[in-house]
Amino acid sequence: MEMTINQTKVSIVQGDITSQATDAIVNAANPSLMGGGGVDGAIHRAGGPAILEECKKIVAQQGRLPTGKAIITTGGNLKSQYVIHTVGPIWHGGSRNEAELLKSAYYECLKLATENKLASISFPSISTGAYGYPVAEAAKIAVSTVVSFLKEQATSLKDVVFVLFDSRTYQSYCSALQVYLTRLEA
Repeated sequence: MEMTINQTKVSIVQGDITSQATDAIVNAANPSLMGGGGVDGAIHRAGGPAILEECKKIVAQQGRLPTGKAIITTGGNLKSQYVIHTVGPIWHGGSRNEAELLKSAYYECLKLATENKLASISFPSISTGAYGYPVAEAAKIAVSTVVSFLKEQATSLKDVVFVLFDSRTYQSYCSALQVYLTRLEA
């Protein structure tokens, strides 16, 4: 499923983010940037030690990465030249500013990609694994943040891809994007 916003194609695919050949892939990291489970562990394993070495240097310089912020490192052994690491919120029922923090995580990744003049970026579903964010809610925030960024900002991005690991998550993101496709056709 895909749509175009100001010359940028937004698409949703089911697959493994570590095999994407976009300029950057996004890592749903933890604040320590030291790798972990889920997407984070998979990216670190596939990308090799170069990613972890850069993450260690960043943490030594600036400390742990705050929730909703993003940094960029090499892609190491990945097809992608870069990894943009962001920390999504842990779900606490929605009462601790989780929606704004998740929006910020996506926004900061898009901003970093634009600042680095990247043409393409792939996102996983941030915060919906171990951090427990409800997938349908997270999908709406992810898609609306990307759509509004592309409508409001000048960007080098030509492709934004949501790469979703399982069919349930894929369907949630398709439903979220369908809202915007329906508005375009109206």
